[in-house]
Amino acid sequence: MRSQQKKSILCPGCRGLISRSEQKCPHCGISKPGSWFKSNKLSTSFSNPEQLLQMILYANVGMFVLSILLNPGRSNFNFNPFSFLSPSNQSLFMLGSTGTVAISQMDRWWTLVSANYLHGGLMHIVFNMIALRQLGPLVAREFGAHRMFAIYTLGGVLGFFISYLAGIRFTIGASASICSLIGALLFYGKSRGGAYGQEIYRQIGGWAIGIFIFGFIVPGINNWGHGGGMAAGAVFAFLLGYKERRRETPVHRLLGLACGLVTVLVLAWACLSAFLFVLLR
Repeated sequence: MRSQQKKSILCPGCRGLISRSEQKCPHCGISKPGSWFKSNKLSTSFSNPEQLLQMILYANVGMFVLSILLNPGRSNFNFNPFSFLSPSNQSLFMLGSTGTVAISQMDRWWTLVSANYLHGGLMHIVFNMIALRQLGPLVAREFGAHRMFAIYTLGGVLGFFISYLAGIRFTIGASASICSLIGALLFYGKSRGGAYGQEIYRQIGGWAIGIFIFGFIVPGINNWGHGGGMAAGAVFAFLLGYKERRRETPVHRLLGLACGLVTVLVLAWACLSAFLFVLLR
């Protein structure tokens, strides 16, 4: 009985119960569903959008906690809600903050990825993760998990790259990636049309207007990153398509997995290099 269970797996494409030896899933048609490449933890998380969103959230929270622990003496522990539990700039820089200092002076291009998982305070990460939990499921439902994560990752990278070109010296936060989800939903609502599409466009348009108003009222907000991420999200949504217009293809799945692998490697490198810096200084 136990050996027979080991021969059965959940298809990484549709979550149907199949034999590990199947060359093609009889339910969704994905080839070699039992291969390690398609059945490892990273790949299977894409078949469950809720699990994928949890992994993104855990990565953000983990990096936030680590940024405080790396340099606790210089972290802000006062009771101001906007600066409570604020990591030091040194910790954030070690873990991969981006901007002209990191890229132009130190050639740390990988920070375009890592900066999306760093935050400057408790309120910063709480607001961003609430937005992720509200927007992520909708994007995953209309685009699929692979395209959602590709838009989230590439939109954040391009948003920070635009802010780098604009001369922003130091920047962090998931908001560029979250704005890319907003851009994707704006494109979706406008492209789909109808009562549902118009409602999506109206509601998400309110998010976009609110973010820009907030960015111009509150000092220190990276409006270039927000605007760049939003524009990038709309462009990637147009290029990748959404479920009603274009079915998910192997290219979409490969792109999502590649973004996941790059993110894991970059965050691992950021943590390793930060620990080495602390040990050797």
